[in-house]
Amino acid sequence: MRKLALLLGSLLVVASASAKEVVPAPVVVEEAPVQVIEKEVIVYRDKEEGFRPNGYVDLSLKFMGKTENHDYADWHTRQDYSQTQLVGNLNMTENQSLYFRVRTRHDWNASETEKNDMGTQTRLRYAYDHGYLGDSKVNFNSRVWYEDGYTGTQKIQYFAAFNFVEYMFSNDYIKTTDFTVAPRYTYEWSSNNDAYVNRFGLYVNIEHQLPWGFSTQLEIDGLEYNMYGQDQRVGTKKNDTVDDDFRIQVGAYLYHGMNLYANDKVSVDWKSAGGYDTYEWHSEDIYGYALDARDEATRYDDANYEAYIDTTVTVSYQATPSVKVYGYVGGEYRNWTNTTENTASNWRWQPYVGAGFRTSF
Repeated sequence: MRKLALLLGSLLVVASASAKEVVPAPVVVEEAPVQVIEKEVIVYRDKEEGFRPNGYVDLSLKFMGKTENHDYADWHTRQDYSQTQLVGNLNMTENQSLYFRVRTRHDWNASETEKNDMGTQTRLRYAYDHGYLGDSKVNFNSRVWYEDGYTGTQKIQYFAAFNFVEYMFSNDYIKTTDFTVAPRYTYEWSSNNDAYVNRFGLYVNIEHQLPWGFSTQLEIDGLEYNMYGQDQRVGTKKNDTVDDDFRIQVGAYLYHGMNLYANDKVSVDWKSAGGYDTYEWHSEDIYGYALDARDEATRYDDANYEAYIDTTVTVSYQATPSVKVYGYVGGEYRNWTNTTENTASNWRWQPYVGAGFRTSF
C-alpha cells in the first residue's frame, strides 16, 4: 500500500508540472540606427516658347494676253502686258502686322518711241488688333492703308474695323467667316496739282463658307461722301461741274476651289471666281464715255460696273518646308466696256499665265 501511495504521488507531481504554462525568457533585440539620405530631385518641363515674328514673301511674274477679237486700246489698255508682283506680310507682334504689295507693269505693244512702263503700284497696310471690346465678342482692329497708284494718284486711309462674326448665323452648311463694319476716312491726291478728295464713309465686308468648296463675299467699298478739291465734270458743257457728291461701291463675288491632285510635294488646284467687280454709283454724272478710249467723253453717266468670270489651274511644288514654287494658267471673261450694257457682244476672254515662289518664315 505504501508503494502504491508513493507511485500515485509521483504521478500527481508530474501532471501538475506539465499543466503549468511555460513562459520563455524575453529576448532583447537592438535596432540598427536608421540613416536618411536626401537626394536632389530634378523636374524637367517643356519651355514655353514666346512669340516669334513670322510671315511670308511672295514674288511672281504674270503675263496677260490679248483680249479676244479686239485690238489694243479700242476697249481698254490692260492687255498684252507683263506684271511683276512682290507681296508679303510680317506679323511683328501678337497683335501688330505689316502688309505690302508692289506691282510693276510693262506694255508689250509699245513701239521703240513709246514708253513701255505702265507704272508701279505700291500698297502698305499696318494693322493693330485691339482684341474684344469689353465683355463682348466684337473684335476691334485698326488699319492704316497707303497706296501709290500706277498713274501717280496716292491715298491714305484709316479703318476702325469692328468684326461681328461671332454673333452671326452659322451651321453645318453655311458658316459666316467675316462680318466687318468699318467707319473710315480717305484722303486721295494726285501729284503736282490740287486734284484731291476727302472721303468720309463706311466699309462693310461679309463672307460665308458654303458646302462643296464654294464661298461668297459681299463688299461695300464704300458708302461715302466725297469732297473734291478740283471740280468734277458732269456734262459736256463748260460749267457742268460739281465739287462734292455721294458714292456707293459694291462688289458681289462667288468663289469655288477644288484640289485636283495632291501628294507630299505636288498639288494641283482649280479655282474659279465671278461677280460684280465692282458696281459703282454716284449721285452726280461724273463718268464720261467716248466711242474710243483715247477720245474725249461725249456723254456722262452716274454709274458704271465691271462683271467677270475667272478660272485658274495652279500647280505648286513644296521644295522645302518653307519654300514653295508654283505656276498657273487661266482666263478671264469680262465686260470691258464699263457701261450698263450687258449683251453678249460686250464680253470677251483674256488669257493669262504666271509663275512664282513663296517663302515663309
